[in-house]
Amino acid sequence: MSDQSITPSIQLNTRGLRCPEPVMMLHQAIRKSRSGDVVEVFATDNSTSWDIPKFCMHLGHELLLQEEKLDDAGNKEFHYLVKKG
Repeated sequence: MSDQSITPSIQLNTRGLRCPEPVMMLHQAIRKSRSGDVVEVFATDNSTSWDIPKFCMHLGHELLLQEEKLDDAGNKEFHYLVKKG
């Protein structure tokens, strides 16, 4: 399944927020969602690149997408799709 065929139930814009806020927001969104729902996260904090995969592994959620790219200004940005287990 390509990420383009996935429709997220919730989108989180955590750009500019620092650890632990992005993961705390993801945890809250997952808690409010149903099993199988997908949460999309946009972040700029480097720590999300290890925090979000560990969050998924420890709590039994599926990390469908983890990518890193540069925004229009050349700043690093992270994009995740997390499916609630």
